Amino acid sequence: MRRAVIPYLTKIAHGSSPFITTFLLIHLAPPALANLGGSSLSSQSMLLGREYYQTSFGEKYLVLAPIAIHALSAFLKRVLSGPKNPPRPPSSLLTTTGYATMWLLLPVHFLVHRCLPTTPAPPILEVGPSELDYEFVKVGLQTWPWRSALLYGGLVLCVSLHMADGMGIMWNAYLAQTWGRVKQSMRKYRRAGLVAGVALPVLSGLVVVAREPILSFASTVKRFEAVFLMSWIYRL
Repeated sequence: MRRAVIPYLTKIAHGSSPFITTFLLIHLAPPALANLGGSSLSSQSMLLGREYYQTSFGEKYLVLAPIAIHALSAFLKRVLSGPKNPPRPPSSLLTTTGYATMWLLLPVHFLVHRCLPTTPAPPILEVGPSELDYEFVKVGLQTWPWRSALLYGGLVLCVSLHMADGMGIMWNAYLAQTWGRVKQSMRKYRRAGLVAGVALPVLSGLVVVAREPILSFASTVKRFEAVFLMSWIYRL
């Protein structure tokens, strides 16, 4: 019975991946664009991207649901496979980056950047979507530089490396018969390509944002800082 369920869980995990990839490309474009136009261009492109992923329908069904389905199906597949025959070793890069993203980096990021800013009580007073731009990111990077750098950098690198290995699996599962299989020995080149093409532009864009002066009013900066301080990681 367990073995019969695993192929379906695999298809479910694979089927949710394109939705997550689309969201990631839209979400990671703004910090990468900071290399060209600073935080102003990042904020403008982020507001455009929110038209896709931060609507009442889009956030629930095009972002959160695919992420939850992907994580749950992968977890159930590992549980049902049993410890003697796991789909991949627990120490594999795909598994490690997936766990690090889902159980630490993504929850902190979502809480700080999406949930906590909506707190209506003072001193936050519900930071609205129009206020929550890359000035907010800038405050975090300049007030808690090492903590923010580790959280942002860790999330971007884990997502990029997870995508690199996941793309190879998806290719071999669905396109190998037409275009040929991607050899396991090519994994390091996929990883290097995703890191160079996705992670490095995003991280260098965040460096550009961090070096800019903060342009928000002092009262707004205090509200931003209060959001970060609601997270235990920024209170350590």
